[in-house]
Amino acid sequence: MAQETCVPGDRRLGPGVLVLVVGPSGAGKDTLIAHARERLAARANIRFARRRITRAADATENHIALDEDAFAAGVADGRFPLHWRANGLCYALGEEVAQDIAAGHIVVANGSRAAVPEARGRFLHVRLVHVTAPPEVLAARITARGREGEAALAQRLAREPVLDGEPDLRILNVGAPFEAGERLAAFLRGL
Repeated sequence: MAQETCVPGDRRLGPGVLVLVVGPSGAGKDTLIAHARERLAARANIRFARRRITRAADATENHIALDEDAFAAGVADGRFPLHWRANGLCYALGEEVAQDIAAGHIVVANGSRAAVPEARGRFLHVRLVHVTAPPEVLAARITARGREGEAALAQRLAREPVLDGEPDLRILNVGAPFEAGERLAAFLRGL
């Protein structure tokens, strides 16, 4: 796959921009991304990644379900430009992300705070959006999804990876999803 970069010898994917939307479980990242996708549907240069996750597909998240073997094969074959483990699951961005970045597009992806250093090492241009909410709001949202029991809920709330550097945008998602979604859409319009 051809990669255009700004620095001779730099093997990172470019020239497009990867926008990683990160934050704790229950912060509303998928909701804000869905809002931005709807608002920016006419922008052909902005793409929204569909993650691969080792969890069965359900109505709470639009992802491609993989089993552990398929995930391991994708990693071994180099098909995922970015992958990570969190909360007992495996996550990855697919080959289309690398293709869109190589074509100069902006790609928006729900990511992981722990994967930010790896993303910065693999992509030439990374923008970081940190979405969060108070612990009681996070707990209520995670509980409403109905995927985790109490032990898993406590584990998710306790998980606090260090954020690698200052984000390009911080969103405290406590009001109407429309307001926070508009902040994300406005940020993306400005790239």
